[in-house]
Amino acid sequence: MNSVEYVAKILKEEGVTWMSCYPSNPMIEAVAKEGIRPVAFRHERGAVMAADGYSRLSDRKRFGVVAVQSQAGAENSVGGLAQANADNVPILALPGGNPLDMLFVRPNFFAARTWERVLKRAEVITRADQTGNIMRRAFHALRSGRPGPVLVEMPGDVCGQPVPDNAPAYASPSPALYAPSAGAVSDAAKKLVAAEEPLIWAGAGVMSADATGELRTLADLLDVPVYTSMPGKSAFDERHPLSVGAGGSTVAGPARQWLDACDVLFAVGTSLTATPYGQRFSRDKFLIHSVIADEEINKDTAADIGLVGDAKLTLEAMIDAVKGLIGESGRDTGAKARVKAAREAWLTQWQPYLTNDDGPLSPYRVIHEMNQVLDGETSVVTHDAGAPRDQIVPFYTATTPHSYVGWGKTTHLGFSIPLMIGAKMAAPERMCVNLMGDGAFGMSGLDIETSARAGIPITTVVLNNGIMATYPGGFPTAREQFGVSHMQGDYGNLAKAMGAEGIHVAEAAEMAPALESAKRLNAEGKTVLIDVRTRAENSRAPARFA
Repeated sequence: MNSVEYVAKILKEEGVTWMSCYPSNPMIEAVAKEGIRPVAFRHERGAVMAADGYSRLSDRKRFGVVAVQSQAGAENSVGGLAQANADNVPILALPGGNPLDMLFVRPNFFAARTWERVLKRAEVITRADQTGNIMRRAFHALRSGRPGPVLVEMPGDVCGQPVPDNAPAYASPSPALYAPSAGAVSDAAKKLVAAEEPLIWAGAGVMSADATGELRTLADLLDVPVYTSMPGKSAFDERHPLSVGAGGSTVAGPARQWLDACDVLFAVGTSLTATPYGQRFSRDKFLIHSVIADEEINKDTAADIGLVGDAKLTLEAMIDAVKGLIGESGRDTGAKARVKAAREAWLTQWQPYLTNDDGPLSPYRVIHEMNQVLDGETSVVTHDAGAPRDQIVPFYTATTPHSYVGWGKTTHLGFSIPLMIGAKMAAPERMCVNLMGDGAFGMSGLDIETSARAGIPITTVVLNNGIMATYPGGFPTAREQFGVSHMQGDYGNLAKAMGAEGIHVAEAAEMAPALESAKRLNAEGKTVLIDVRTRAENSRAPARFA
């Protein structure tokens, strides 16, 4: 048994059931022999992004695995890894590698060195007898501490060698979890209880720690409103009377109201990274910052109390501390009534956008119909970069954990198609839907064929407005004289040419039936693309007024 075969056996032992890949890597054949399904994408970046999508919907022990070839294949993968690194998503990347004597020779590509800035950990198998040790360290890094992509580079000459019988055997590592100090938790609980207008800010770390139940318990106990960041959207049921909604570049009205008014902010499972694709808050707030990685605290925002540790353990400790202060039954601050009033006032202002029947359709009408037709508890929905993200994040109602997948500190166009293919592999019982623009479709549209060919059915809704709508005023001369930012395409018929079902929508009355048809077709195992003729509508200015 050589190193490649040993790695495949380790993946099988760890419960890996599939691996995304493209185009050639010895691991593809090795995992197939172990009964692990390889799924070939149309480009390396898509393969990495599908592994990312799988990880986002999985628990601590499951994560996406991707194999690409050395040299150009590895070079093309960096965008997907950068996205996973920015959003703290665990992926195991297994690129092929040049022979050891060629790793340091220009222009040969050395993934472990070149990818270092977008990885949590990098390993290179330089001796066959160290394969088990290296894979143990890789799995430890994937399961413990800050989540992120982990690389094991596999040089062809070494990994083809037999693993000696006396080599260290692989031992599966358990997650190493830690919690903040009891004194810090006590101080944080006292401050939250005493606050006049507290707010909980929940991030994706709440979901990766499987702590959504604890988040709800703490919010109910304190009677405190909850805001979720874009990556954290669906960590808290937005139908709950204490939900003020979510935000990225744009934000739900009640969320912005509480972000401005709160005096104590408890941020949990979030890095609070100062990104153009997230909300900010003024420095006069008392900030309690809870996150798994200590380097995130006091990074972009000064914290008054830092709680370093796993979100689930931290929230459990906070619940116990708060009960010690206010009792087991909790309290009533009147927050629910105030949140309800704020939500109703905001939605009343937006109803003309959400229910507009004019054609071409408003993107907000498309989102409104998605809310009406899709079952939030049996669906997974995501956006793509640009205007669709800014339009859907405040308005689509996230219900159960992972019913919405928010992403985007680095906002790679085209991420949503391979992400949803990976999500469907993680949750095959759910309808997986992505909303994207025609510009984003150009970056990953061929993976509609991957979805259809591999029998991993998803639904893609393309807002076909013929323009890169996020940048209409950025270069007026280039746009008017040379057509920069304009584009064209019949994406419904393109989908049909790739083995999927294509549905065209031109009027508001056609949108709901199209989604119903997509539900049925997905259930039959068919991939669907809904090509919606929409108008270019500036998503940023109107949504910011709230």
